[in-house]
Amino acid sequence: MDVHRAGSVDFRDCNMDETDMKNRKVQHQEERVDSGVDSLKEDEYMKIVEEIETLLLGDRIAIPKGTCESWTQEVTEDGDTYLHLAIIHKADDYAIQIIKQCQNDPFLNRQNNQRQTALHLAVITDQPHMVDRLLKAGCDPRLVDQSGNTALHIACKRGSQACFSVLTQIQTQHLHSILSFPNYSGHMCLHIAAINNYLSMVESLVQLGADVNAKEQCSGRTSLHLAVDLQNLDLVHVLITLGADVNSLTYGGYTPYHLTFGRQNSEIQRQLYTRTAQELRAMPESESEDSDEDWMSDEECIYDDIQFCGR
Repeated sequence: MDVHRAGSVDFRDCNMDETDMKNRKVQHQEERVDSGVDSLKEDEYMKIVEEIETLLLGDRIAIPKGTCESWTQEVTEDGDTYLHLAIIHKADDYAIQIIKQCQNDPFLNRQNNQRQTALHLAVITDQPHMVDRLLKAGCDPRLVDQSGNTALHIACKRGSQACFSVLTQIQTQHLHSILSFPNYSGHMCLHIAAINNYLSMVESLVQLGADVNAKEQCSGRTSLHLAVDLQNLDLVHVLITLGADVNSLTYGGYTPYHLTFGRQNSEIQRQLYTRTAQELRAMPESESEDSDEDWMSDEECIYDDIQFCGR
């Protein structure tokens, strides 16, 4: 087995060089796939190599169904299992052997310290064939990482159409709940696809059952509100065509049309104006200046002698 140590594991048939590894380590914390092998001692490192090598023996290993092998309990300092490592390093032979030996075993759903499953990592590393194998072997697509993202949330964020297709075609009994599930930022898959301007994905999500008028949970904005925020005319057109409610209100009482004020794209404003109900076109009333002035009388104001720059 041709394996060398260069700060990380270099599995056989692995196509990741040292530059790739450096780039991977600077990824955002949310999508970190660094295996943490750097922290392993030499004997621990060699143990990982030897254990994964035995998985290639295939039919020569007789593993009774339901047996929890010792290697399934081994994890790196970052909580990565052998399956996590194989997915991270795109070592297909190893990953396939592990998946075959762990069909419908809870091991497939083990989460690392980032709460990422092997399924999350397969999407992050853009391996739709592994996403397919993992789902068919029993991986749960509803599990979330430390940011509350399912694998489908991540596919929508990264614009991975291939992984998106697999995730929405396999284990579809969970799809409805996943589409309506917000991550810890309050965004559902549709919001994420809209924010990242993946128009075909937006269309697919709505066709699959995503609520086009679903509100993100921070301020109550729909995808149409977000499209106005982004000044994305194409996205506005797509969402209106899909049936987006132009009269939907945020928690503060604002329609998408209200969000066009002070924005440069007059075409978005024009199109929303003609579709917005007349009684909702005016900006919501806020506390008037008069009410602020009446809050305290002149006699009660004891700070009327404050000076700025000598005045």
